[in-house]
Amino acid sequence: MQLQQLFSPSVQHTLDVIGIFVFAISGALLAVRKNFDVFGIAVLAEVTALGGGLFRDVVIGAVPPAAFTDLGYFLTPLIATLVVFFLHPHVERIQAAVLVFDAAGLGLFCVTGTTKAYSYGLNLTASATLGLATAVGGGVLRDVLANEVPSLLRWDRDLYAVPAIVGATMVVLCIRYDALTPFTSGLAVVTAFVLRLLAMKYHWRAPRAWNRRSTVREE
Repeated sequence: MQLQQLFSPSVQHTLDVIGIFVFAISGALLAVRKNFDVFGIAVLAEVTALGGGLFRDVVIGAVPPAAFTDLGYFLTPLIATLVVFFLHPHVERIQAAVLVFDAAGLGLFCVTGTTKAYSYGLNLTASATLGLATAVGGGVLRDVLANEVPSLLRWDRDLYAVPAIVGATMVVLCIRYDALTPFTSGLAVVTAFVLRLLAMKYHWRAPRAWNRRSTVREE
């Protein structure tokens, strides 16, 4: 099923821009904490917001990627940069709200990323993998550029990839059984979103190696 059959172009574009803006805010805030200048803030905002979708589009051959053909996608992180540059103390104070919207963006992008990958001819497993990459890829690039271990790989961070995996898996199962509709795709978005919120609330984390014994100091 094509992405356009699930959401109207205007609805899809609006949802994408909202997700891009929130992801860009998280990148810009990290840049401020790292004491980057305004150019560094803009770069981190752009990479965080567009990195996952850019990677997906290059892999599936959707070139030039949407990030370079839609001016709104490119400008939205710059707007987020200005907001954080001038108002970052106020944005920091509403960090909890930013995390909620970030969770919503995670749910949305894992679903739309999976669907778009499948519409370009990838199999179900590859489509789900690219759905995950769409949702978390920007955050990984953000952390690498900021010289941090990606949050995705740290055991002391609340579950982030797992909700996206669940959402992407729901989509491919719906595709497999010819049940992908606006309702079921929306349900996948909500499921990933709620799982992420619950992980943040209850600090759910992935298990580490069983019977782990190490003399290396824990970081």
